[in-house]
Amino acid sequence: MDASISSGTSRTMIGELGKHVGETVSISGWVDVRRDQGKMVFFDFRDRTGKVQGVVLPGNPAIETAKEIRNEYVVRVEGLINRRPEKNVNPEVVNGDIELEVKAIEVLAEAEPLPFDMSMSGFNLDLTTQLDHRALVLRHPRLQAIFKVQNVIIDAFREYLKSQDFFEFQAPAIAPAVAEGGAEVFQVNYFDKKAYLSQSPQLYKQIVMSAFERVFSVNKIFRAEPSATTRHLTEVVSLDAELAFIDSWTDVRDVSEATVRYILKQVGECCAEELKLLETTLPTMLEKTPTLSLTEAQEKIFTKTSRDVRGEKDLNPEDERALCEIIKEETGSDFVYVYGYPTRKKPFYVYPNPANPEFNEGMDLLCRGVEWLSGGRRINNYAQLMDHVKEWGMDPEKISMFLEAFRYGVPPEGGFAFGAERMTMQILALKNIREACMFPRDMNRIDTLLHGDDSAQN
Repeated sequence: MDASISSGTSRTMIGELGKHVGETVSISGWVDVRRDQGKMVFFDFRDRTGKVQGVVLPGNPAIETAKEIRNEYVVRVEGLINRRPEKNVNPEVVNGDIELEVKAIEVLAEAEPLPFDMSMSGFNLDLTTQLDHRALVLRHPRLQAIFKVQNVIIDAFREYLKSQDFFEFQAPAIAPAVAEGGAEVFQVNYFDKKAYLSQSPQLYKQIVMSAFERVFSVNKIFRAEPSATTRHLTEVVSLDAELAFIDSWTDVRDVSEATVRYILKQVGECCAEELKLLETTLPTMLEKTPTLSLTEAQEKIFTKTSRDVRGEKDLNPEDERALCEIIKEETGSDFVYVYGYPTRKKPFYVYPNPANPEFNEGMDLLCRGVEWLSGGRRINNYAQLMDHVKEWGMDPEKISMFLEAFRYGVPPEGGFAFGAERMTMQILALKNIREACMFPRDMNRIDTLLHGDDSAQN
């Protein structure tokens, strides 16, 4: 520590330095860059609010400490805020018109030499290397930009639904039964009893809806999908909502559309710098999003591509990409809703179309070739629900709490769910969903690789 640093000086955030020209301040943060230029040493210092250039002039007692410091050292710096000469002003960056004349430096924590280049121009790591060094690369502006956008997505989801009188709750991560059927669940030993990591907060949000009418949750969910693709994870953040007293599945669609619209608005307003850094633009949402039945979507794919998927029970990834390209070309929209899937291909609680019970009132929202959202109307009639429980082979004892709500009166209702990572990936045009997850879990990785096959990481 340099003896000249004032004790008890309050910290000034780097993003606020422009307000303190001509003043001596104390900042704390990391050494982002160090550059030796003859007898002077230049730095870029950073904290959570931004960066500033600092300079240690010849003859300054701090010069010896400055020459020992490497990138990522944690420091406390005292110095004078000066205006940069006009020829050195950079209006494209925060604090591009000021400079910190360093008077003293205190090293708070040392850093070992970096294993790779962390500069903006030199950072060009493959995804596997990024994931192997997650604790370090999270400091890079590109990764921070991704997760700042994701933070706004989740906050905007909450903000909009609260503005519409939705009640937030937290669903449990351990469940006694499988909500959505199938075998893609993680079984856990729960005091020598069988339980499961939750695939979805679905049953719980319907229970809570029956008391509060409009509810939402932000929950971790778990899918034991035996796939290692660029769009699947085993642990994701699910943004779920459920609402009562609807007239049709279209009410659910309209609320979900308004939610997406608000999220995009907030990302555009709050993350302009991040979008610029990531060189991407927001997807286009029209005043009214195109909506097609599954049958109509398949017919359109056949007409436009000559690929016949008519009669298939769902859209596969190639179908989703093709449909989005067609809708974009025809309307300019990056979004399209698809509804009316075969009833038996969806969970037991999805509402069958009364006019054609073989198809349900479920829906998906696609954007830029990938599904963002699933939802629709749910069965609220207890007798009809029990028929589906039996037909789907569910054990009513394991979902007795859920069924109890419907025994005592539940209004017509529906809901939807987004995947936060999937939304982040699509908004930012990322190539792999692992880029949109801070600590991704998949078949091959729980922080570190589980075995040698990492073929889907890149």
